[in-house]
Amino acid sequence: MYRLGLIGYPLGHSLSPVLHQAALEEAGLEGEYRLYEIPPQEVEDRLSRLLDDLRHGRVHGLNVTIPYKQRVMAWVDVLTHAARACGAVNTLYVEGERVVGDNTDALGFWEDLRRCFPAVQGSRWRGVVLGAGGAARAVVYALLQQGWPVHVLARRVEQAHELAAHFRAQGLGTVQIHPWEARAHSKVPWLQAELPVLLVNATPVGMHPHSQASPWPEEGPWPPRGAVYDLVYNPRETRFLQAARRAGLPAAGGLGMLIWQAALAFERWTQVPAQSVLLAMGKAVGWVPR
Repeated sequence: MYRLGLIGYPLGHSLSPVLHQAALEEAGLEGEYRLYEIPPQEVEDRLSRLLDDLRHGRVHGLNVTIPYKQRVMAWVDVLTHAARACGAVNTLYVEGERVVGDNTDALGFWEDLRRCFPAVQGSRWRGVVLGAGGAARAVVYALLQQGWPVHVLARRVEQAHELAAHFRAQGLGTVQIHPWEARAHSKVPWLQAELPVLLVNATPVGMHPHSQASPWPEEGPWPPRGAVYDLVYNPRETRFLQAARRAGLPAAGGLGMLIWQAALAFERWTQVPAQSVLLAMGKAVGWVPR
């Protein structure tokens, strides 16, 4: 009986229970997937108890989402290479009596990205990432791994500089930081560059119930060529994606990334290969891989 769950706040929009129940059924395993919604003022006590349950087998696997992907790192015993390189954790499991913090977001993002936009595979683009939190770190890591130049725009510039310093210390490359207001500027490197641009929203702006918001200004200058990816998956068609398509850019939402990272996490917990449950997970939420 697998006892699995998700840590975060808030969690009312989460599709994770549907995804993992579909994976359990496809794999012929018994189990349940719960939402552990933890308000910030309760995090120390609740997180401590949950990780104790994980360490002693009362819980068998946990996902981590906003706002705890970085905070939970202080509570684990071991970080995988991906989690250490990203500086963020989205998956927890146990080896022996040690709690392991892993990151399946980066690989999940790249797997979905190359299926949505096959031209990125084996070519060099310029990445422009909106946001500097845990999700943004996974995206930046995935793009640096491909040897791409990466720019980050964030409201919290200090957080963005911490992100850049982290990747520089890891020897993964240099990330250029720009203020949030640079979205409206026409003289920025990614608009003058010869490389196609991948513009990624790694913020929650535009997520339900605030679906009328967009992280990109209405009259903001779009890259002349490239593609747009929005990690937001609820709603599936965000205002950001709609505006990108009107500007002539191909665009995709984050549901595929959600499913990929979930399937990879499920593999960590159960040893069932991610590929064998991916389609069942997708079918459960109306997603078909391209």
